[in-house]
Amino acid sequence: MPQDLPDDFVHLIPEQRAAVNRLLNEGKILTYALSLENSKLWAVFCVQSEEELTELINRLPLSHYMKKRVSELTFYNAAHPFIPSFSMN
Repeated sequence: MPQDLPDDFVHLIPEQRAAVNRLLNEGKILTYALSLENSKLWAVFCVQSEEELTELINRLPLSHYMKKRVSELTFYNAAHPFIPSFSMN
């Protein structure tokens, strides 16, 4: 992401957030994290192909401001803190 955020970038942030929220709800994005101090963003996508991934990324409003690096995951584990634990007691 750019070090200095141009006005065009800032104006697209609400659209980016809406697109990310939609993809989270659809299960296409599993996690999305942003570090403004390092100008980095990490996302874990759940897709069937690299072509689908490229299409989803390119549809994000801020994608043309970003350098992309894709790594395929062998497996993905995560705790889900929003789902209460079930106890047999």
